[in-house]
Amino acid sequence: MSLFLHRNAAALAALVGIAVIVYALWGTAKKRPHDKVMKRLAIGYRSLMDLTLFLGLVVIMTHHGGFSTDLGMHVVMMLLATAVAHVVPAVMRKRPQEQRTLVPYAVATAVSLGIMAFGIVVIVP
Repeated sequence: MSLFLHRNAAALAALVGIAVIVYALWGTAKKRPHDKVMKRLAIGYRSLMDLTLFLGLVVIMTHHGGFSTDLGMHVVMMLLATAVAHVVPAVMRKRPQEQRTLVPYAVATAVSLGIMAFGIVVIVP
């Protein structure tokens, strides 16, 4: 059951990550300022990455098949992807509203999703 939840949380995180990128690029193209929608999307992505990481750790702790180097690499990549998802919202929160832009959200989310994809590839047989 926890593996099912982990996989679905990861899929949902990926969809929200894509939404973050699309909204950030669209807002940049339209010269829109940073707004609450961008903030909420980024927080949603970050929260889903946290949930996915937590559920993944639950799967590992309850899995009795042993720990392999592939699984270790998967865990490292997921930790890194989750950490990257936290960076931009944390930085933007400290900036004055007029200094907040949308491009960093698109870049950091794309990097995070790329790391996530690599982390999935290393574990798939």
